[in-house]
Amino acid sequence: MPRKAHLEFEGAGYHVIDRGDRLEAIFLDGEDRGFFLKTLWQACERTGWRVPIYVLMGNHYHLLMETPEANLSSGMRWLQSTYTIRHHVRNRLRGHLFQGRYKAIIVDPHAETYFRTISDYIHLNPARAALIEPGKKLSDFRWSSFPVLIGIPRKRPAGLAAKRVVCGWGDADNARGRNRYREALEKRARDERTMSTIDEGMLKSFRRGLLEKFDSFSAGAGTSDKNQAS
Repeated sequence: MPRKAHLEFEGAGYHVIDRGDRLEAIFLDGEDRGFFLKTLWQACERTGWRVPIYVLMGNHYHLLMETPEANLSSGMRWLQSTYTIRHHVRNRLRGHLFQGRYKAIIVDPHAETYFRTISDYIHLNPARAALIEPGKKLSDFRWSSFPVLIGIPRKRPAGLAAKRVVCGWGDADNARGRNRYREALEKRARDERTMSTIDEGMLKSFRRGLLEKFDSFSAGAGTSDKNQAS
């Protein structure tokens, strides 16, 4: 039976997720993650995508993206096949890297509350997965858009839609706004590590791909195991 095509249209927003084949790692080290980000920004140049949020875990990744053109499938095909080739050449591997077709959940880019909620959910994955060492901060995890958004490093990739995220907290994309955003997310990360802040209903909704608006929900959702989060 043929697979159902992803819904594509101009101006669409998506939460894209994919995992390693048999849940194996798709990033063996920092250099692999660097290759993936390089490939992602090249994909943005080719397609016009804007990526406000990303996080690279061990056996999976999350992307929150906006597609000005209806080109999700063709762009993702190029992104994943190109990264797979680069990964395999570098690590002298063969075979499938990803478990199969990526999951793309449609996100309403104009639903500010939902956009902010899912942005925080993605950024907090390293905290939920215990990938942040004791004494370290969320911003010390290099492989998400969070440190880039707050100015670490200062130069942002052209495809990173930073203003949308920072301004979603009610501040301008300036030093003051970035600092307020940093403080808010660092606090959320500390809370994730010290107490149960999991909303299982929210997590199930994300996993099922349901688009819901949580007007009274203040960001974030729960996790699975300590190694990979969700």
